[in-house]
Amino acid sequence: MDEIVPLPAQGRVFGHGFVAGLADAAPSGRVRFDALARWLQDVAHADVRDARFSERSIWVIRRTRLCVARFPRLEEEVIVRTFASGLGRAWAQRRTSIVTAGGGAVEGVTLWVHLDPRDGRPAPLSAEEIAVYEPSTGGRTINARLRHPAPPPDAVSRSWTFRSAELDLGDHINNVASWTALEEELLAGPEPEALDVEVEYRTPAQPGPHEVLSAGPRRWIVAPDGEVRTSILLGATGSLS
Repeated sequence: MDEIVPLPAQGRVFGHGFVAGLADAAPSGRVRFDALARWLQDVAHADVRDARFSERSIWVIRRTRLCVARFPRLEEEVIVRTFASGLGRAWAQRRTSIVTAGGGAVEGVTLWVHLDPRDGRPAPLSAEEIAVYEPSTGGRTINARLRHPAPPPDAVSRSWTFRSAELDLGDHINNVASWTALEEELLAGPEPEALDVEVEYRTPAQPGPHEVLSAGPRRWIVAPDGEVRTSILLGATGSLS
């Protein structure tokens, strides 16, 4: 899994505060994983917008890790802080911390690919973007390679469906929706207290029937043609198997 690095001693750290709402919470009041992933996505965009880079580039997520020590809960005041923790030629790593006054504690790390808004292809970061985001990285360089393996032949299958309502501006299923496949399992079992999960987004998904394959701590969301759209790895702090 991607490393959880500490807050930087220097460089840009962007913060945002809000309250965990009704649409974020499971029946128990625990904030769901898809809500946590949406917070990471939204605060990253807010940071780029605040830095005045939102019209010159598009960022898409390649991989996200969420390490939950204690889930935030409904109506808790939430503080989200994010910063660049590594740079590559046309990609960057972003660390995000989510904390609440009531003890909620989530650490996230996300690999983003930097796209040219004119043709949607990976493009090098501009000198202006590097000047803003490089100081907080401490000189860390990263790559954008995918790491999760393909599903084994004996993986257990269950049906899954993405909805048209989950399409985003890119006309494909928003990455946040993949976390709901994990939430289906969580909501069917004991209430989790802590969990460490990493998700890789391999190819864009479209609405319609899919399947979720399971083998040990790994899950794969697979399209009808057999192509893996998303893969999920459960870390050492929890397991659904």
